[in-house]
Amino acid sequence: MPSTEFPPRRARTGRSRGLRALGAGAAAVVLASGLAACGSDDGGVPVLNWYINPDSGGQAEIASRCTDAAEGRYTISTSVLPREASAQREQLVRRLAANDASIDIMSLDPPFIPEFAQAGFLAPVPDDVAQRVTEDVVDSAIAGSTWDDELVTVPFWANTQLLWYRTSVAEAAGLDMSQPVTWDQIVQAAQDQDVLIGVQGIRAEALTVWFNALIESAGGSIIAENSTDPEEIQLGLTSEAGVRAAEVMRDISNSGQVGPALSTANEDSTATGFESDQGGFMVNYPFVYPRGLAAVEAGTLDQATVDDYAATVYPRVDADTEAAPPYGGINLGVGAFSEHPELAYEATECITSTENQAYYFTSNGNPASDSTVYEDPEVLEAFPQAPVILESLELAAPRPQTPYYSEVSGGLQREYHPTASIDPEQTPQDATELIEAVLRKEQLL
Repeated sequence: MPSTEFPPRRARTGRSRGLRALGAGAAAVVLASGLAACGSDDGGVPVLNWYINPDSGGQAEIASRCTDAAEGRYTISTSVLPREASAQREQLVRRLAANDASIDIMSLDPPFIPEFAQAGFLAPVPDDVAQRVTEDVVDSAIAGSTWDDELVTVPFWANTQLLWYRTSVAEAAGLDMSQPVTWDQIVQAAQDQDVLIGVQGIRAEALTVWFNALIESAGGSIIAENSTDPEEIQLGLTSEAGVRAAEVMRDISNSGQVGPALSTANEDSTATGFESDQGGFMVNYPFVYPRGLAAVEAGTLDQATVDDYAATVYPRVDADTEAAPPYGGINLGVGAFSEHPELAYEATECITSTENQAYYFTSNGNPASDSTVYEDPEVLEAFPQAPVILESLELAAPRPQTPYYSEVSGGLQREYHPTASIDPEQTPQDATELIEAVLRKEQLL
């Protein structure tokens, strides 16, 4: 595990001049969803509407901070999108397809960014802005903000899954967690100690996240040859790496250590299992640690349990090949029909400043895309796993980048669920045929 000792924090130049914290002032700029278009037609201060995913109030506070930093050039109002990423996409696509000028800034889930870019829903990122907002940013976040070799959104926060483990269990199993471990080793250790392996087997996006990490870790990709023409897309599911990923998913699911509800297991339920007396190993996001601390504070979890937590980089599929952990998070798009795209991009630079990313990490638990944030003493205090999170982000691989992501992910979820029934020789072929038929509009999901 990497050292947690860092040199003094560097300030990113040109990113957050004039930034001031306002605390409770966030409420002043938060409006209800369904906001009207920018309020500058009457000659007043332009209002930039930022459509955000639900969080713990962090984006509203950042909107307040950046409104103050703008010193009258603009104000930012936030409007909350639905909780599910697919519903967020649906609402934004519907409004942008109608040339909705009220959408100035959007918090976008990375897999949907190619679709928005290909459809012309995103205002071009100015070259000077692109240079500044990618400074010190982890490569996975830049890749997740890119379509057709161009930066089309601004990296904001970047999420990844870690391999969480109970120190006592790993020691009893004789695993050296300072070295990379494989899924096979995790299964063997869990069986030897009779503890749970937490994975997300639900028929939902979490399943695609897991499979993508496995196939990328095996040296392949869900999409082997990409194209803007859906009929020209070539899938990599039946490749050697695709078959290997299916084998690992099947073997874990049938290991006897995943619990009885694998087919509906999501991030929260696997975290619950990890907190139990049977907790052993789990792949999950960094929220696991503050969740545990909150449970201790509430009196529902012993401090000794959280003290037993540790985290390292995602398991390898094969011992000699580096893992490719999941990459997720949120990036910022500027609406193509916004009346104030220049101000909107100015606002995105404030939103993604080093200071605001550090604040968002420590207050809402969402890791930064800016690598310098991981040197912040407050971040290291709140998340002792911060060095591992950064290492994981540097290895992470985005999910397939395609305008047809919904079709690809939906087809995978249909054929690879339930994971215990995967046939590594047949399931990849079945999934390939289904997704290709869907892309050719010969079949519906």
